[in-house]
Amino acid sequence: MSNTKPLAGIRVLTLEQFGAGPYGTMFMAELGAEVIKVEAPDGDPSRQVGPYRLGKDDSEYFQAWNLGKKSVTLDLKSKDGRARFEALVKTADCVVNNMRGTQPGKLAIDYASLRHLNPSIVCLHISAYGRANERADWPGYDFLMQSEAGLMELTGDPEGPPTRVGVSLIDSMSGLTGTVGLLACLLRAKTTGQGCDVDTCLYDVAMHQLTYPGLWYLNEGDVSPRVPRSAHLSLAPVQTFPTADGWIFIMCMTQKFWLSLVQAMDRSELLSDPRFRDPNTRAANRAQLTEALDPTFRTRTTAAWLEKFNGLLPAAPVYRLDQALDSDFARSTGMVAAVPHPAKGSLRVIANPIRIDGERPSQSACAPLGADNSLVDEA
Repeated sequence: MSNTKPLAGIRVLTLEQFGAGPYGTMFMAELGAEVIKVEAPDGDPSRQVGPYRLGKDDSEYFQAWNLGKKSVTLDLKSKDGRARFEALVKTADCVVNNMRGTQPGKLAIDYASLRHLNPSIVCLHISAYGRANERADWPGYDFLMQSEAGLMELTGDPEGPPTRVGVSLIDSMSGLTGTVGLLACLLRAKTTGQGCDVDTCLYDVAMHQLTYPGLWYLNEGDVSPRVPRSAHLSLAPVQTFPTADGWIFIMCMTQKFWLSLVQAMDRSELLSDPRFRDPNTRAANRAQLTEALDPTFRTRTTAAWLEKFNGLLPAAPVYRLDQALDSDFARSTGMVAAVPHPAKGSLRVIANPIRIDGERPSQSACAPLGADNSLVDEA
């Protein structure tokens, strides 16, 4: 395998904070781009987010979104800071921000403002609600988008309150969505010499995650409800089941897997039950199916069931955070890595999920605030 990362030679300037922008540009950094965080003198506010600090102007929260990046401090609103920023733009391929919709125009960091410096520059804007509507000036965050897009109302137990996903998935998806658009336009710019603006926003991305329940409503008027046990809306058994020591998630997405489950559980009598004959009848009789399967699942531990299924059907343990990160499989696949860090010696991190020629990209910590200010003088 070549040691050259695929984005080597690409320079990205980022004016970003918290999650959405930083998550997308972190992937670019780990795939070889030189990603330079252009920070205000007091830095990305997420550097100060606790509870686990890494000395002055750094934290584990911050590093989770910013691995592999360099840091330059500039006051874009000052004459000197603007001149230094523009010098960097002339050397860059991309400029990324995740500000409120009207801010890129006001700060002159959109394509119309920068094209005279670098006609091929690609400018990615990740805002809360977009740059050209009545909410362009609204602040917005991940959890609000999960709420307004209907995702919270789809999540959780029917008898409980609407529930958000436990982490900021809309931030992450927005960062990745924006990066896909950015890379596509960067490819075009390398051929044509013509840059552009690329836009996405948290609201649009959250709405896009509605996928098939969204199409069911738009075309059939069907409003999907919350389903007990985190079950699939139209297939069964696809849900959690209680075991002797915890929970297991079973996904019989096909008739083949249903047959494998019945055989592994030694419950062949279920095959002749007309309520469970096929996916449609099982979904229609989900409560009765759950009642029939629960007692059998409770006879073994989660680990024992997984050993018995042994890849015959899709199944997974329902883990706590510590169990997930400390699992033998996570360890064997290399999903936990470590990078040097001056405050800890070694900082354990989540490994990049991409493999190139079978290997994960190497990782490093984000630079301390302003550590790469010399890059401005070199530009």
